[in-house]
Amino acid sequence: MVNIIICAAACVAMILSVLFFPKLKLGKLKIDSYWVVVLLGAAILLLYGALSGQTDVKAIGQKLIENTAVNPLKILVLFLCMTILSVFLDELGFFRALAGFALRHAHSGQKRLFFSLYCMVAVLTVFTSNDIIVLSFTPFICYFAREAKIDPMPYLAAEFVAANTWSMALVIGNPTNIYLATAFGIEFVSYFLVSILPTLAAGTVSLLLLFLLFRKKLSEPILGAAERDVVEDRPALVIGLIHLGVCTVMLAVSSYIHVEMWIVALCAAGSLFLCDLILSLVRKRRPRALLRCLRRAPWQLVPFLLSMFIMTEALAMQGTTEQIGKFLGAAYPVPIYGLLSFAASNLINNIPMSVFFSSMIATSNAGLGAVYATVIGSNLGAFFTPIGALAGLMFSSILAEHDVKFGYKDFLKLGVCIALPSLCAALGVLWLIV
Repeated sequence: MVNIIICAAACVAMILSVLFFPKLKLGKLKIDSYWVVVLLGAAILLLYGALSGQTDVKAIGQKLIENTAVNPLKILVLFLCMTILSVFLDELGFFRALAGFALRHAHSGQKRLFFSLYCMVAVLTVFTSNDIIVLSFTPFICYFAREAKIDPMPYLAAEFVAANTWSMALVIGNPTNIYLATAFGIEFVSYFLVSILPTLAAGTVSLLLLFLLFRKKLSEPILGAAERDVVEDRPALVIGLIHLGVCTVMLAVSSYIHVEMWIVALCAAGSLFLCDLILSLVRKRRPRALLRCLRRAPWQLVPFLLSMFIMTEALAMQGTTEQIGKFLGAAYPVPIYGLLSFAASNLINNIPMSVFFSSMIATSNAGLGAVYATVIGSNLGAFFTPIGALAGLMFSSILAEHDVKFGYKDFLKLGVCIALPSLCAALGVLWLIV
């Protein structure tokens, strides 16, 4: 019982930290508070368990290092390496150049600009991930809207919704996809064949609702213009594109050649480092893009995910997840797990939710329908509140740096108007095909 109280208190404290003190100041250093709170919760849980004997600390430690597909360390390596591959391209100006290209061809005004941005984000998200797109496009939208003298809200909403909707399409689109797919042995291609139709349904609904929501603002004229962005370091860009492309293809066939996805991503990131270092040595200059890329990588995900893993494992060891799984049963898995995962994502964040729900699904024998429904809930839950996903936390942090207000009420507006209808559309299609 004490374990449940500690975990619940840590989750509540995390929500409060996001709302009231998102940053902690340590001298000149500013760090996100949400992962610090969760880390403290996990530390307290381990200390209490060690002293009381109610939590087997050694067993949790073994879970962290055991050689299974759902090992959290493997998930972290896969996600961080894929993030580094894409952030490297962003540091070279690739995503900004693509966005600028789309914006320059929006000659008919804001409506064409809006649709161009949504489509660009959707396509890029499919082949990278939602977190990468949020990191890459959010600062650019703030900058462009300021120069063009237009309201950034429609474009920020379009970017965030598109990134967290189309991230469902491939396994690599979201850490939750990776965790749930690997936990239940779903192969890259098999995942895509099931997820593509619900993703198309949710993407279509979200685009139409976004347009209806912001149609008045999109009727206003554009008073400025996008600058032409040129990628200066073309050799490094080619190296980065080759590595990302080859890595994506290898991930698609990894299950057929019996190579784990985290190994593929790690080799791709390592090769990129080596190639860029060699290129820098030949040119006799510092690998600036690579160094900036390392600074931008979301390292805070490491303590956050590991802390949440510790807490969910502690609950599982006490039988909490088993009891909930048996209570839910295997009847109507798509609506039940889809709606519950959506709600739970906005209470404890979608990454720990996925860890928790994977145990529940296994216990209840709810089948793959429950797995895909949980994937949908974990992705679409990201734009109901800022707590729903790591992408939401990063999104809010970036906007604060640019003095753009996009608060809790704005998230709830998106959630009620767009996330809930998109969720219903995706779950409805999934129910028909599984």
